Amino acid sequence: MWWIYALLSAAFAALTAIFAKIGVVDIPSNLATAIRTVIILVMAWAIVIARGEFKSFGAISRHSMVFLVLSGLATGCSWLFYFKALQVGKVSQVAPVDKLSVALTIILAAVFLQEALTWKTAVGAGLIIAGTLVLIIK
Repeated sequence: MWWIYALLSAAFAALTAIFAKIGVVDIPSNLATAIRTVIILVMAWAIVIARGEFKSFGAISRHSMVFLVLSGLATGCSWLFYFKALQVGKVSQVAPVDKLSVALTIILAAVFLQEALTWKTAVGAGLIIAGTLVLIIK
């Protein structure tokens, strides 16, 4: 079942890139990121409230909160750089290079989370890195 959600995530990420490229044409990339963030904020809180999940807010540990804040800061930085890259580059190049995050995540998960790095995962990450190099080297 996880893979259905992952495929939906990929499909919406692809649409995000296309919609963002069109939307960022005539405005500063930081403003575009801010607008997108407000939409996501409203949507996420609406879902939390509708599902009654707000009740769990008080049970969040300090440890979890610290890492959720760090994740949010990393997401914000990622979006700011992504929108700037979309503004000045081709979406057909920016989006695939952005997906280098997949290979970096595999490496970081092995180092920091002690997740197993199988030969298939390592080869997949290597191919992503190689594909990224093909796109960025002139």
